[in-house]
Amino acid sequence: MRSCVDNSQLATENAAKAVLALLGPVGRTHNPSLLLREALTEGEFDADISPKVERLAECAELLGPDIHVQSDYGDEAGGRTPWELFDRDTARQSLDLAEEVAELSQQ
Repeated sequence: MRSCVDNSQLATENAAKAVLALLGPVGRTHNPSLLLREALTEGEFDADISPKVERLAECAELLGPDIHVQSDYGDEAGGRTPWELFDRDTARQSLDLAEEVAELSQQ
């Protein structure tokens, strides 16, 4: 389950970065949702695709840097490994989000 969440997070992050790359170079970040929202606020995306980019930003937040850290390192403060943090339902939800993001990023 951990691997599914980890790979879903990475796929979501990379899809968001691919959309950002349409605007120019993308710096190092594990939180592209902030950059997407900034670009939306500045009107860098056409109005017809802005709702899709907004949804992409929402998904990138849900599978953001906190999930990246948890799926790689676990909950160090709580003493739980990544394998203890994620169950089948969480893995399914993460995969569903990643699939949605992959679709959105291609539109």
